[in-house]
Amino acid sequence: MTSTPTDPANADFLALEEIHAAALRALPAEVAGYLESGAGTEQTLRANREAFTRWVIRPRPMSGVTAPDTSTQVLGIPLSLPVLTAPFGGDGLFAPDGHLAVARANAACGTASIVPEVGTFSYAEVAAAAPAAARIGQLHPYESFDSVAKRIRAAGYTALCVTVDCPVMGFRVRSRMSRFRPDPVVWSGNVVHDGTPNITETYGNRIVQSWTWDRLTEAAARQDLPWIAKGILTSEAAEQAIGAGASAILVSNHGGRQVDPAAASLDVLPGIVETVAGRVPVLLDSGVRTGADVFLALALGADAVVIGRLAAYGLAAAGEHGVRRTIELLTEELRTLMILAGTPDIPSVAPATVARRAPL
Repeated sequence: MTSTPTDPANADFLALEEIHAAALRALPAEVAGYLESGAGTEQTLRANREAFTRWVIRPRPMSGVTAPDTSTQVLGIPLSLPVLTAPFGGDGLFAPDGHLAVARANAACGTASIVPEVGTFSYAEVAAAAPAAARIGQLHPYESFDSVAKRIRAAGYTALCVTVDCPVMGFRVRSRMSRFRPDPVVWSGNVVHDGTPNITETYGNRIVQSWTWDRLTEAAARQDLPWIAKGILTSEAAEQAIGAGASAILVSNHGGRQVDPAAASLDVLPGIVETVAGRVPVLLDSGVRTGADVFLALALGADAVVIGRLAAYGLAAAGEHGVRRTIELLTEELRTLMILAGTPDIPSVAPATVARRAPL
């Protein structure tokens, strides 16, 4: 059950809103509902967007900035823009090429993919499609951790992303009510039939052994790769992740699809940045929809952002071209705002460039 993306030749997208609208037109109703939904009563889903409305960018007229540099790097991975794509699973639901197309778009734009464990294509297939972009392999803290991490490294990836907030799927009411039951093949790109337990089948049975930080510390130490702890919402968890050896923190509430109600990622970002105190990079996902959102996240301390739904919208709207246009439009808006705020480069997008919105 996949969407039919718009013909790229006819997809002259000039705004991210056009891409979103095209995606919803292209997707079957049940797939669109799955993509747009969150856990519980979707308070967290709404809070993620509302959090960005509480901040404003402080213009800096006559700054002399005309050609800001949007490039940066995370874990030694060069990025033309401080944006990576998220490891959203079931990517074949949104376009036949799924994360193959996402990675090719990232390579063309000079950014990078976090490639999912529960995706339609294997780590090796995505890496073969775009080795320059397929740099981070995502996996779960599960019995097969060592064997999966070994496959990620063998495929040429240079870092891991460990999802720590998903020992069980969130209670996703809207998806339950729709009775959405996609073909398991869309989640099974990394399933190997050698008797090794795999997270795809485990999630299907909704029985997952929950790990502790101690166990993750031991498992991660056996891998010769840096790793990102994805799914951090508190300073305590950030401290525990660093103690476990994490090389970066990804502040995330899983796009509002796990705990509901939970704090918006942007709301907790400044406190986590203060706790981390520069020891490792801090990334943010959940709720990012515009270049202005990227600017605000950077100003509040994120080193980069990770986009999930935005990338899926682009994929559903026009495959690789749609993802590429999504990244291009984010870049264009971010660059415009950097000029208006007088910030010549990414390190200059600092707390002083934003302020709390005045109450009405």
